[in-house]
Amino acid sequence: MKPEEVVERYSRVFPKAARVTYAPIVGVKAKNAKVWDIEGREYIDFLSDAAVQNVGHNNERVVKAAMEQTQKLIHFTFIYGFPLEPLLLAEKLRDISPIKNAKIIFGHSGSDANDGAIKFARAYTKRRTILSYLRSYYGATYGAMSITGLDFEVRSIVGELSDIHYIPYPNCYRCPFGKEPKTCRMECVSYLKEKFEGEVYADGVAALFAEPIQGDAGMVVPPADYFRKIKRILDEHGILLVVDEVQSGMGRTGKWFAIEHFDVTPDIITIAKPLGGGFPISAVIGREDVMEALPPLGHAFTLSGNAVASRAALAVIEEIEEKDLLKRAERLGKYTKKRLENMKEEHELIGDVRGIGLMLGVDLVKSRETKERACEEARKVVWRAYELGLVLAFLQGNVLRIQPPLTIEKDLLDEGLDRLEQAIADVEEGKVSDEVLKKVQGW
Repeated sequence: MKPEEVVERYSRVFPKAARVTYAPIVGVKAKNAKVWDIEGREYIDFLSDAAVQNVGHNNERVVKAAMEQTQKLIHFTFIYGFPLEPLLLAEKLRDISPIKNAKIIFGHSGSDANDGAIKFARAYTKRRTILSYLRSYYGATYGAMSITGLDFEVRSIVGELSDIHYIPYPNCYRCPFGKEPKTCRMECVSYLKEKFEGEVYADGVAALFAEPIQGDAGMVVPPADYFRKIKRILDEHGILLVVDEVQSGMGRTGKWFAIEHFDVTPDIITIAKPLGGGFPISAVIGREDVMEALPPLGHAFTLSGNAVASRAALAVIEEIEEKDLLKRAERLGKYTKKRLENMKEEHELIGDVRGIGLMLGVDLVKSRETKERACEEARKVVWRAYELGLVLAFLQGNVLRIQPPLTIEKDLLDEGLDRLEQAIADVEEGKVSDEVLKKVQGW
């Protein structure tokens, strides 16, 4: 079977709402940071299935755990019974969570985790208003979609939850207040105070939802003291801080949770993507009093706490601990960022390099002075990378997403970075045809 045939068959059965296309890779096998397509071609994976494969594709510990569990018990419903696997996983998550004596509830995706967080926050505070950030992304279910500040088209068609308000995220490269680091007076913090004074009744707000690093906005890292300043304001008004660690959690940034870089303890954490090592599982981790605010079955799913997914997730955590992947992510992240910064010195197409650990973004621009997004160039870079055997994607139309597995071998990481630089150079030199723009969709 040819890749073109598979792609054509996809178009027959899947609607456009289900997916976007970067490159026509028909993956049939994967191991750690390598993927093979249906024709046997090998690729280096710099995407990790959208930050899912933190411990690498088909991690041996995860595979073994899932196979053993499948032989014993695939599922025994968590909402009525007492299977051991979700209990052991919840206890482990409580151990690694920065929230003391947390309680945990399981689901299947980051979207349903954020829906749950909305419910818990509103139930606990007895308030309805939710604050979120512009350019944020929390998922595709109704609640998660409603607090997402990235794309409003779908909501204009299908409707949304009410009482949602937005504030700008602190983007130091593209400051929403037109400031530079030397002139910055943390207007992004004072804006929240002004929001409360002029538009939103602060004591009616249930929670602020935040990504510690805005992922789909283009790997935007806030100033080191931003969340501390924001948390003080929230605490004054009894507003909960909910952090979405769906993309940044489970060691991706060199800590279990990215919020730990900012010396702030949230009230609720949501996780998913890398938790199951490829199996669908999510979790809401929250303060005990907050998590007890909903009545029985207030946020429950028949297949939540699935035994196989829970056992796989335990294996992911064990792998991170035993292989010391937190330190490895920190070390490889610094190394990768340095190499990308060196590329910036050689390639005018690169306007900014940012991120923490192995959660990095390369902001491509038409002009470093104007910072105009180089969207067509980004699509060409992703396509050229595909031709060179590198799995790559972009966010916000122009920010290359660099998120290889935390377990990637150093020489393979270097080879992938070499291929990335070659792709950028080829685009700068006009070696990639405009025809590829018809093939790369992205978002």
